[in-house]
Amino acid sequence: MTHFRRATLAMTVLLLLGAGIASAQTKPSTEKKIYCWNEGGRKVCGDALPASAANSARTEISTRSGMTTGRVDRALTGSERSAAEQAAELARLQAEALALQQRRDLAMVESYMTEADLRRAYGERTALLDETLKASRLGLSNLRLSLLALLRQAGDQELAGPVNPRLGTSIREQHGELLRQQQILVTQQQDRAALESDLQDSLRRYRDLKRSDAPADPATTPAATVPAAG
Repeated sequence: MTHFRRATLAMTVLLLLGAGIASAQTKPSTEKKIYCWNEGGRKVCGDALPASAANSARTEISTRSGMTTGRVDRALTGSERSAAEQAAELARLQAEALALQQRRDLAMVESYMTEADLRRAYGERTALLDETLKASRLGLSNLRLSLLALLRQAGDQELAGPVNPRLGTSIREQHGELLRQQQILVTQQQDRAALESDLQDSLRRYRDLKRSDAPADPATTPAATVPAAG
């Protein structure tokens, strides 16, 4: 009985040792690394990264193989981070603008069957702006004539004596209105030029889209080669 107990105990010890060895073999080992970075213009390496080098660019090297296992760029400064964020935001806005333009182009092709239809749509806006410009020029001409009349009246009064204060106020108000209407006319002329540029750009995109959607012309498609009868 004693011999049986000893045999059982020995077997138990062997099983426990075997389990421990298997556990040790399956347990992943943590590979040590060497860190290399620049400090004060010279290269520094160590098995631990100090706090002063936490934001520095560094290379990580395996102590087992001696091979480089990774590289970490230095941390961005506040101004660099801000510039990167602005660049990313600009890229996002440009992508959104391009997507919007593509949707507009698609809607344009679907809305106008022919180039003449597109020109006609722009023609209505062009005619409206032309009428507005015509009215503004006429109004400016009348303002100039009115201001000249007031100035002549003030000149006559000055020759005879003091100028009526009300007349001086009217002249200043008329001159201010003239300047304001001149600026409005400049803005309207810019709008008219922008509309013409937009028309030419739309026509170009419209032709490109129509050309890309058009089926291939059979007359310009190379004929298939028919093998000669043997």
